[in-house]
Amino acid sequence: LALGWACWKTYLGRPDTDNTRCMSLDVLGDALQVSPQPEDALPVFETKLHLTLRYWSHNEEHILMARSRIATCLDTLERYDEALVLKRKIYARRVATLGVSNERTLSIGNNLAATLLHVKIWDDAKKLLGDQLLPAARRSPGANHPLTMTMKKNLAAALFMNPEHTRDDLRLNRPPS
Repeated sequence: LALGWACWKTYLGRPDTDNTRCMSLDVLGDALQVSPQPEDALPVFETKLHLTLRYWSHNEEHILMARSRIATCLDTLERYDEALVLKRKIYARRVATLGVSNERTLSIGNNLAATLLHVKIWDDAKKLLGDQLLPAARRSPGANHPLTMTMKKNLAAALFMNPEHTRDDLRLNRPPS
Protein backbone atom coordinates (compact mmCIF):
# COMPACT_ATOMS: atom_id res chain seq x y z
CA LEU A 1 0.00 0.00 0.00
CA ALA A 2 2.86 2.35 0.82
CA LEU A 3 4.35 1.78 -2.64
CA GLY A 4 1.00 2.60 -4.26
CA TRP A 5 0.80 5.90 -2.40
CA ALA A 6 4.47 6.63 -3.13
CA CYS A 7 3.91 6.03 -6.83
CA TRP A 8 0.88 8.32 -6.86
CA LYS A 9 2.65 11.09 -4.92
CA THR A 10 5.67 10.90 -7.23
CA TYR A 11 3.60 11.73 -10.33
CA LEU A 12 0.83 13.83 -8.74
CA GLY A 13 2.34 17.14 -9.89
CA ARG A 14 2.29 16.18 -13.56
CA PRO A 15 -0.55 17.28 -15.87
CA ASP A 16 -3.72 15.18 -16.14
CA THR A 17 -2.68 14.26 -19.68
CA ASP A 18 0.58 12.67 -18.52
CA ASN A 19 0.42 8.93 -19.19
CA THR A 20 2.68 8.03 -16.26
CA ARG A 21 0.47 10.01 -13.87
CA CYS A 22 -2.52 8.05 -15.13
CA MET A 23 -0.74 4.73 -14.73
CA SER A 24 0.12 5.69 -11.15
CA LEU A 25 -3.63 5.76 -10.47
CA ASP A 26 -3.77 2.10 -11.50
CA VAL A 27 -0.88 1.27 -9.16
CA LEU A 28 -2.57 3.09 -6.28
CA GLY A 29 -5.95 1.50 -7.04
CA ASP A 30 -4.45 -1.97 -7.22
CA ALA A 31 -2.71 -1.45 -3.87
CA LEU A 32 -5.90 -0.16 -2.25
CA GLN A 33 -7.94 -3.04 -3.67
CA VAL A 34 -5.86 -5.62 -1.78
CA SER A 35 -5.66 -3.49 1.39
CA PRO A 36 -7.88 -3.87 4.45
CA GLN A 37 -10.14 -1.14 2.98
CA PRO A 38 -10.68 -2.23 -0.65
CA GLU A 39 -13.63 0.16 -1.00
CA ASP A 40 -11.06 2.99 -1.20
CA ALA A 41 -9.93 1.64 -4.59
CA LEU A 42 -13.21 2.27 -6.39
CA PRO A 43 -13.01 6.11 -6.48
CA VAL A 44 -9.41 5.84 -7.70
CA PHE A 45 -10.42 3.55 -10.58
CA GLU A 46 -13.41 5.80 -11.36
CA THR A 47 -11.10 8.81 -11.50
CA LYS A 48 -8.84 6.92 -13.91
CA LEU A 49 -11.85 6.15 -16.14
CA HIS A 50 -12.97 9.80 -16.13
CA LEU A 51 -9.47 10.98 -17.09
CA THR A 52 -9.29 8.34 -19.82
CA LEU A 53 -12.68 9.37 -21.23
CA ARG A 54 -11.71 13.04 -21.09
CA TYR A 55 -8.23 12.89 -22.61
CA TRP A 56 -8.04 9.58 -24.48
CA SER A 57 -11.65 9.09 -25.64
CA HIS A 58 -10.33 7.83 -28.99
CA ASN A 59 -8.45 4.94 -27.33
CA GLU A 60 -11.03 2.22 -26.78
CA GLU A 61 -8.47 -0.23 -25.40
CA HIS A 62 -7.61 2.14 -22.53
CA ILE A 63 -11.30 2.79 -21.84
CA LEU A 64 -12.08 -0.94 -21.71
CA MET A 65 -9.11 -1.57 -19.42
CA ALA A 66 -10.26 1.20 -17.05
CA ARG A 67 -13.79 -0.23 -17.02
CA SER A 68 -12.41 -3.72 -16.40
CA ARG A 69 -10.56 -2.48 -13.33
CA ILE A 70 -13.81 -0.99 -12.00
CA ALA A 71 -15.65 -4.26 -12.65
CA THR A 72 -12.94 -6.25 -10.86
CA CYS A 73 -13.09 -3.84 -7.93
CA LEU A 74 -16.87 -4.23 -7.76
CA ASP A 75 -16.34 -8.00 -7.63
CA THR A 76 -13.88 -7.55 -4.77
CA LEU A 77 -16.49 -5.47 -2.95
CA GLU A 78 -19.05 -8.26 -3.61
CA ARG A 79 -21.19 -5.86 -5.65
CA TYR A 80 -21.74 -8.60 -8.21
CA ASP A 81 -24.88 -7.19 -9.84
CA GLU A 82 -23.10 -3.94 -10.71
CA ALA A 83 -20.00 -5.82 -11.85
CA LEU A 84 -22.16 -8.06 -14.03
CA VAL A 85 -23.71 -5.15 -15.94
CA LEU A 86 -20.28 -3.66 -16.62
CA LYS A 87 -18.67 -7.00 -17.53
CA ARG A 88 -21.43 -7.80 -20.03
CA LYS A 89 -20.81 -4.48 -21.80
CA ILE A 90 -17.03 -4.98 -21.80
CA TYR A 91 -17.33 -8.52 -23.14
CA ALA A 92 -19.75 -7.46 -25.90
CA ARG A 93 -17.36 -4.70 -26.96
CA ARG A 94 -14.37 -7.08 -26.94
CA VAL A 95 -16.25 -9.56 -29.12
CA ALA A 96 -17.22 -6.77 -31.51
CA THR A 97 -13.69 -5.37 -31.80
CA LEU A 98 -11.36 -8.34 -31.30
CA GLY A 99 -13.55 -11.39 -31.93
CA VAL A 100 -14.40 -14.20 -29.54
CA SER A 101 -11.15 -16.11 -30.21
CA ASN A 102 -8.88 -13.31 -28.99
CA GLU A 103 -7.19 -14.25 -25.71
CA ARG A 104 -8.18 -10.95 -24.05
CA THR A 105 -11.80 -11.55 -25.08
CA LEU A 106 -11.64 -15.10 -23.73
CA SER A 107 -10.23 -13.85 -20.42
CA ILE A 108 -12.90 -11.16 -20.07
CA GLY A 109 -15.56 -13.73 -21.00
CA ASN A 110 -14.27 -16.12 -18.36
CA ASN A 111 -14.37 -13.33 -15.77
CA LEU A 112 -17.96 -12.62 -16.81
CA ALA A 113 -18.80 -16.31 -16.41
CA ALA A 114 -17.28 -16.34 -12.91
CA THR A 115 -19.49 -13.42 -11.92
CA LEU A 116 -22.53 -15.19 -13.41
CA LEU A 117 -21.66 -18.13 -11.15
CA HIS A 118 -21.45 -15.85 -8.10
CA VAL A 119 -24.95 -14.51 -8.73
CA LYS A 120 -26.21 -18.02 -9.59
CA ILE A 121 -27.25 -17.32 -13.17
CA TRP A 122 -26.35 -20.88 -14.14
CA ASP A 123 -27.97 -20.99 -17.58
CA ASP A 124 -26.24 -17.83 -18.82
CA ALA A 125 -22.89 -19.09 -17.52
CA LYS A 126 -23.46 -22.48 -19.18
CA LYS A 127 -24.40 -20.86 -22.48
CA LEU A 128 -21.50 -18.39 -22.45
CA LEU A 129 -18.91 -21.01 -21.56
CA GLY A 130 -20.27 -23.98 -23.51
CA ASP A 131 -21.48 -22.25 -26.67
CA GLN A 132 -19.03 -19.35 -27.09
CA LEU A 133 -15.89 -19.44 -24.98
CA LEU A 134 -14.81 -23.07 -24.76
CA PRO A 135 -15.12 -23.84 -28.48
CA ALA A 136 -13.02 -20.75 -29.27
CA ALA A 137 -10.53 -21.49 -26.47
CA ARG A 138 -10.02 -25.09 -27.61
CA ARG A 139 -8.99 -23.80 -31.04
CA SER A 140 -6.76 -21.07 -29.68
CA PRO A 141 -5.02 -20.90 -27.21
CA GLY A 142 -5.61 -24.67 -27.03
CA ALA A 143 -7.38 -27.36 -25.03
CA ASN A 144 -4.64 -27.64 -22.39
CA HIS A 145 -4.01 -23.90 -21.91
CA PRO A 146 -4.57 -22.74 -18.30
CA LEU A 147 -7.33 -20.32 -19.38
CA THR A 148 -9.15 -23.11 -21.21
CA MET A 149 -8.79 -25.37 -18.18
CA THR A 150 -10.26 -22.65 -15.94
CA MET A 151 -13.18 -22.31 -18.35
CA LYS A 152 -13.77 -26.06 -18.16
CA LYS A 153 -13.79 -25.84 -14.37
CA ASN A 154 -16.27 -22.94 -14.50
CA LEU A 155 -18.51 -24.81 -16.91
CA ALA A 156 -18.45 -27.85 -14.63
CA ALA A 157 -19.42 -25.59 -11.72
CA ALA A 158 -22.26 -24.03 -13.75
CA LEU A 159 -23.58 -27.46 -14.60
CA PHE A 160 -23.13 -29.10 -11.22
CA MET A 161 -24.16 -26.21 -8.94
CA ASN A 162 -27.41 -25.58 -10.82
CA PRO A 163 -30.06 -27.24 -8.65
CA GLU A 164 -32.08 -27.98 -11.78
CA HIS A 165 -29.26 -29.75 -13.65
CA THR A 166 -29.95 -33.03 -15.41
CA ARG A 167 -27.71 -35.95 -16.32
CA ASP A 168 -27.68 -34.67 -19.91
CA ASP A 169 -26.33 -31.32 -18.64
CA LEU A 170 -23.50 -33.08 -16.85
CA ARG A 171 -22.52 -34.88 -20.06
CA LEU A 172 -22.30 -31.54 -21.91
CA ASN A 173 -18.82 -30.84 -20.50
CA ARG A 174 -17.18 -33.53 -22.64
CA PRO A 175 -15.04 -32.29 -25.52
CA PRO A 176 -16.36 -32.98 -29.03
CA SER A 177 -15.24 -36.33 -30.45
